Amino acid sequence: MNYWLMKSEPEAFSIDDLRQMADQTEHWDGVRNYQARNMMRDVMKCGDLVFFYHSNCAEPGIVGIMEVVRESYPDFTAFDPDSKYYDPKSDGSNPRWFMVDIRFIRELKHTIALAELKNYPQLEGMQLLRKGNRLSILPVSAEHWAFILDQESS
Repeated sequence: MNYWLMKSEPEAFSIDDLRQMADQTEHWDGVRNYQARNMMRDVMKCGDLVFFYHSNCAEPGIVGIMEVVRESYPDFTAFDPDSKYYDPKSDGSNPRWFMVDIRFIRELKHTIALAELKNYPQLEGMQLLRKGNRLSILPVSAEHWAFILDQESS
């Protein structure tokens, strides 16, 4: 099993939005970075666990856990001229962009804020904490995953 962190601005799509979806499941669309796309397309598998991270808000941080329930498939928003994620260079016979389906597992007992995460030497090397890292999808090591969950009880 792999572990991930996926970022979303809560005004665009929040943990509450995911919980309110039918079957608490939704596609994770709109990824328009090749490195993030490659992780979704080539590495993410059903059953992988994902931290839901609220970004670009008053208190950025990890707010919940979700699970990958459908492996990558073409991101149909790239083909829709009315979508904000439309890509005129994307083509249905050779798709450029992909998405996965994720399912809500649970909210954390409290948000584990980015500022808090930065204080733990145990998280050294975590991609989220590297300067200049702006990817919306990041791998998380099993050790970092377990450590972060331990902080939920603190």
